[in-house]
Amino acid sequence: MEFLLFLALIYVFTFVIGTLLEKIRIPWIFAALILGFMLAIYNPISVVTSSDTFKFLSELGMYFLLFIIGFEIDLREMKKEGKFIIRSTIFIILFECICGMILIHLLFNLSWILSFLVGLSFATVGEAVLLPILDEFKIINTKLGQSIIGIGVLDDAFEVFTLILACILVGSSTLQTSFNISVTVISLVVLFSLAYLLTKMKKEGKKFNVPTIETLFLFVMFIFFLFIGVGKFADASPLGALLAGIALKNFIPKKRLKFIESEIRTICYGLFAPLFFIWVGVTTNISYLVTYPLLVILFFVVTWGSKMTASYLSGKKELGTRKSLLLGIGLSVRFSTSIVIAKYLFESNLIGIGLYSVLVASTALFTFIIPIMFSYLLQRWRFKY
Repeated sequence: MEFLLFLALIYVFTFVIGTLLEKIRIPWIFAALILGFMLAIYNPISVVTSSDTFKFLSELGMYFLLFIIGFEIDLREMKKEGKFIIRSTIFIILFECICGMILIHLLFNLSWILSFLVGLSFATVGEAVLLPILDEFKIINTKLGQSIIGIGVLDDAFEVFTLILACILVGSSTLQTSFNISVTVISLVVLFSLAYLLTKMKKEGKKFNVPTIETLFLFVMFIFFLFIGVGKFADASPLGALLAGIALKNFIPKKRLKFIESEIRTICYGLFAPLFFIWVGVTTNISYLVTYPLLVILFFVVTWGSKMTASYLSGKKELGTRKSLLLGIGLSVRFSTSIVIAKYLFESNLIGIGLYSVLVASTALFTFIIPIMFSYLLQRWRFKY
């Protein structure tokens, strides 16, 4: 199939199926993952999906997703969170991480450090999926809504740490000579220095006036690709994309930021993200999942059970029984970050196809089930709010 026709198929499928998915409160981008799963079962265009062009565009999708994640991180908001949010975030994330780490180590014979990394990445929260639901039921400003949002905000710190750890492990696995070590160290120092300088140049950022949105967008793309390029020397391009988002969020004035943010999201989710999720789906081993379906169920039950247990223990006193259960259900939603890190580790040969497939399938289950269950329980327990 002609590559351009394949792109047309991707976007029309994502548009049509995504519109239907949104009606049952599932993120529309999930449609691209479904198409990827379908191609993993039967792929008559394997020449296209295995081409260097498709892989390059899909990797750009991964970088843009990480850029958006970094763009959503507000360092100032993190400092404002109260003791309950901080304590709950640390307890909930680490509790699920440890449970996942033990399970991964025992089932897949992965090293403890890699098991910890995968468990931590899977424990992160995709709170953005729930925001429209919270807004629809008008509970954003309630104790429950603020707890979900607050924990989701502080959870971003764990996402940054997870990606840094992943890049360090990937980089260390490719180091062979002292020259490579020196290049890696220098590139990481340059990367973090650039990010630190931009976040500290708030006054200069306020004076940073450009005549049009188009020229501001060009500057944003310059920083985006600069950070990715510098990170490439240390096999840490994903970290570069994340840090570029964080740095620009703190450098560009708020008045200018609100104009450029929609353009960046459109480029990310409208153009590149569908390609990334199809890439994730098409590289999943469906035969493995069919052969070992209990692995997916076990991983789903253990990680969800640990999230629910930790949320209940940390939130019962502050929120009550039902709201602490809703907190656990809401915090169980995950999508972009966990999949991006799983894909990064898989492409770097740090995890095998079996674990990768289980992670993707489990994430898909969470993304499908949680929004529906959360909305249903909010409606059923509405009188309690």
